Amino acid sequence: MCNQSVGLIAGVIEKAGIPTVGLSLLQMITKKVRPPRALYVPFPFGYPLGRPHDAKLQHRIIRVALGLLESPEELPILHEFKVD
Repeated sequence: MCNQSVGLIAGVIEKAGIPTVGLSLLQMITKKVRPPRALYVPFPFGYPLGRPHDAKLQHRIIRVALGLLESPEELPILHEFKVD
């Protein structure tokens, strides 16, 4: 999906009272759109959760992304995922 469209839709969903968090592959676009919460992942298009069949990494990405829902930071929140 388009990073810009998803970010804009997330903002509308949040205004309806439903928390959202997204994964971003294009940090520059996400910074411009300013969705409520987004986790920038440094992977190529088509692989937002990293390498195929790497369940450990994929679960870690999902945990970090969902953790943004509990962040006390003021919205918008854009974090960068750090690959070990």
